[in-house]
Amino acid sequence: MNLKKLSESLLFRIIVAIILGVVVSRFAPEWFGRVFATFNGLFSNFLNFFIPVLIFALIAPSIAGLGRGAGKWLGVTAGISYGSTIVAGLLAYVLAHWLYPTMLSGQNLITNVSDIDEGALSPYFEVEMAPPFEVMTALLLSFCIGVAMTTVKSDTLYAVTKELENVVVKVIWGFVVPILPFYIFGMFLGLGMNGNLGSVLSAFAKVLILAVVMTLVYLVLQYIIAGAITGKNPFKALRNMLPAYFTALGTSSSAATIPVSLESTLKNGISKPVASFVIPLCATIHLSGSMIKLTLYAFAIVYMANLDISTGTGLGFIFLLGIMMIAAPGVPGGAVMVAAGLLADMMGFDDGMVALMIAAYIAIDSVGTAANVTGDGAIAMIVDKFAGEKNGPSEEESAKATV
Repeated sequence: MNLKKLSESLLFRIIVAIILGVVVSRFAPEWFGRVFATFNGLFSNFLNFFIPVLIFALIAPSIAGLGRGAGKWLGVTAGISYGSTIVAGLLAYVLAHWLYPTMLSGQNLITNVSDIDEGALSPYFEVEMAPPFEVMTALLLSFCIGVAMTTVKSDTLYAVTKELENVVVKVIWGFVVPILPFYIFGMFLGLGMNGNLGSVLSAFAKVLILAVVMTLVYLVLQYIIAGAITGKNPFKALRNMLPAYFTALGTSSSAATIPVSLESTLKNGISKPVASFVIPLCATIHLSGSMIKLTLYAFAIVYMANLDISTGTGLGFIFLLGIMMIAAPGVPGGAVMVAAGLLADMMGFDDGMVALMIAAYIAIDSVGTAANVTGDGAIAMIVDKFAGEKNGPSEEESAKATV
């Protein structure tokens, strides 16, 4: 790969942005950090505005492109996503019970950690950009219209959704993706200049490291299974998803990473209708990395605080958490905010324990997010294989059948 081609690689630019953000944070003045805090705030608000439109524009025509029976593939994708999330939680639960008696032996629970948000740099100004509708509304609307277009002759509506898809894709590649490296630089610059981040990492260091390692191992497991089902090289497929992994590592948002995830998935030979349907959907409902982190963190606190939690309660927490986390799509740290109620009600956590959970989760929120979006590629491989075996129509054939 020559230097010019390397410099044009999105993965290369993202890695450089991460490294520069960490290095520059060591000596950058506060005013410089606040400039990027302002830029990141504006771009983040734009993403919050744009993501619901993106989800609708990609999913609705893609469901129509799957042809009749698209509702079945919605169920299959949702089932695989939820199953993957629950299996991740169960494996983390087993690992916690196996390792924690040794790993956390004699370690006391420290709940007086600093608030990460209070240590963050403040922007010079903010501009609110309210989304036209919520992410869940976009999902439901795209499902309803997409499935309806597979059963009703709706050539005009299909043409409109396809043109909207083309417009949104133009915005993605002409505006969003070129700015992502600068956004990621600002994220890591802000993390490095956050005075409260170090205290949180040191208070929960062993569990944080375990969570990072397990998310990586689970990713490899997901792709080995997908490779066995599809007959594709799992490690090559995982390598093709690296741009999505590093983008999510910088954005801490599955939804904001959708454009890069989609491009990476297409490189694995996934049909465009399946990829455009599965990736935006899984960005909202597939949360295996977040489940691993939350489960490991929660049971670390249970062990260090000597809480009496039965196996039934622990399993119930995992199954309910898998459902409730769907209510927090695309929001950095949203999963742990949703989990806070369950932690208090089911696990008996007090305010200090919940605060530690939130602080530890947000400290490396991007690691779970990166595992979430990278795992979406494995699910897309499986769904594409099943759809092909069931003689699913090509994009052109399904478009003709629809219109």
